[in-house]
Amino acid sequence: MDPLISVEHGADVVDEERVCALMRFAAIALDLPESSEASITFVDDAQMAELNEEYRGKVGPTDVLSFECDNLDDGFPAGAGTYEAGDIIVATDVAARQARDLGHSLQEELDTLLVHGMLHLVGYDHIEDADAAEMQAMQDGILQRFWAESERSA
Repeated sequence: MDPLISVEHGADVVDEERVCALMRFAAIALDLPESSEASITFVDDAQMAELNEEYRGKVGPTDVLSFECDNLDDGFPAGAGTYEAGDIIVATDVAARQARDLGHSLQEELDTLLVHGMLHLVGYDHIEDADAAEMQAMQDGILQRFWAESERSA
């Protein structure tokens, strides 16, 4: 996995090395091709609100948006070049508010949003209860393993 990171807002809170490590870890957990690429952009509330309204018809900022490109279900052949998973957009200010409201660290919230966005890129959703439960379990598993591995290597 080759994450392409752009920090347009939140440079003081986004650890780009950690983002790369997490995206690579999630890509392996999700069995993505080695040639995978994803774009991750961190934006402010105004930018996210604009995107949320344009693409989802919702007013105001949301925490994370995902835009899938290639799809593994389309039969991406081995050795076919770069597998473009898609784009993940994270609103750092929304993440900070959610972290505060949920009583955990901003880093934990950013990690959660990134994995959540990655799961959307590979086809998971949370519209139906059963799908939401499956996505949540997958998200929790990836995060717990990543956090445990991060603690061991610290």
